[in-house]
Amino acid sequence: MTDTQQAPRLAQAAPDRDLWPALRRGFRRKCPNCGSGPILKGYLKVRDHCPVCREPLHHHRADDGPAYLTILIVGHLLAPAMLTAFTMWQPDPLVLFTGFAIGTVALSLYLLPRLKGALVAFQWARLMHGFGKAG
Repeated sequence: MTDTQQAPRLAQAAPDRDLWPALRRGFRRKCPNCGSGPILKGYLKVRDHCPVCREPLHHHRADDGPAYLTILIVGHLLAPAMLTAFTMWQPDPLVLFTGFAIGTVALSLYLLPRLKGALVAFQWARLMHGFGKAG
């Protein structure tokens, strides 16, 4: 007895979307489709659609991903820098804390909306969570 299973076919042939240009656009906080319209309304609120090309963006499921990635990146950059600064110059602990607290907050505030845009653009490029559906 032979089992002839075929690979499941996609319901719709979705157009290919380039990942890296979409990620660059999203990191710049621009629409992953056209690259000119803003993806965010305010600091972290994603628009329902692009004001330029009308691409729907309400499908996104960014949730806690941008915050997790921000913590991951900031921690991996500043923890070794703090260790190096402490072992090389041995500053006063209050000076070390103040400098790295300001650096941590500044880098986190810079990265968070950019990583949210990149994550939404990643979902758009990979047709995740309804981005591939027509309409």
